[in-house]
Amino acid sequence: MGATHSNATTLGRAFRPRLLLDHHPAGLGQACFHRQCLTLAPRLAQHVPETIMRLIACALALCLATTAWAADGFEAKTFTAPPGTLPYCILAPATVAAGTTYPLVLVLHGAGERGTNNSSQLTHGSALFLDAHNRATYPAYVVFPQCPGDKRWVEVDWGDPKPHQMPKEPSIPMSLVLDLLPSLMSSLPVDRSRVYVLGLSMGGFGTWDIIARHPDWFAAAVPICGGADNSTAPRIAGLPIWVFHGGADTTVKTIRSRSMVDALIAAGGKPKYSEVPGVGHDVWNTAFASPELLPWLFAQRRHQALR
Repeated sequence: MGATHSNATTLGRAFRPRLLLDHHPAGLGQACFHRQCLTLAPRLAQHVPETIMRLIACALALCLATTAWAADGFEAKTFTAPPGTLPYCILAPATVAAGTTYPLVLVLHGAGERGTNNSSQLTHGSALFLDAHNRATYPAYVVFPQCPGDKRWVEVDWGDPKPHQMPKEPSIPMSLVLDLLPSLMSSLPVDRSRVYVLGLSMGGFGTWDIIARHPDWFAAAVPICGGADNSTAPRIAGLPIWVFHGGADTTVKTIRSRSMVDALIAAGGKPKYSEVPGVGHDVWNTAFASPELLPWLFAQRRHQALR
């Protein structure tokens, strides 16, 4: 049975990150305009004929609907292949020009966002890519798959301070991700020299796992508070990697990132490592807030694109 994509829906009111309205003057202006319209409508009703009021109501509804679309943009889909079905959300470039290819970013969520609702995986990181400035500056396809609640991207013990041994076979969810990526790259105008992966916590483990299994697929990786099989360092030493970990992380011990960074350096790699003193497991907030993250990520290219 071949792989299939289905159940495309636009995530409207179900998921709406606050970042766009909280931090962008344009978003604030739209929000204020809507409040003003809603306030003025009852007053206008006392003085304006019914026909004109209907026109005003239609214009207001259209305005609100347009803002809902602008604040979202992710489409919820499912991917089915022999191992099972994988929910995922995808954000396309705001404008897709004919004859142009775009980077693809894979984002692997943490344990708290597992499930089947196909929206929880957007909790952390999606607002970064929905940001109007970032969408305009770094047009890309951004993919957030969702791991089921009883599975892991990598079936290992997250709390063990010692490096784990990479399982011989990928987990079922990771196996589906490994099928999903080539399918998207074949069906969408993707620049195969600019495929990136980043992940947090459980997704940090997944990031290390997927680049170890397919180092030739990616132009760069950002594992956040995860852990790796340190013996895989030689095979990924040439890959641009930016590692983040909180210095006070007690969930996934900081030594997991430190030891893998040391292994990469010993193998001839030049990873970037940001250990944030006093920060616990939620260091992804620091990573996503870094003004250097996206410029660094999208500047990376593979010399030989994936065929």
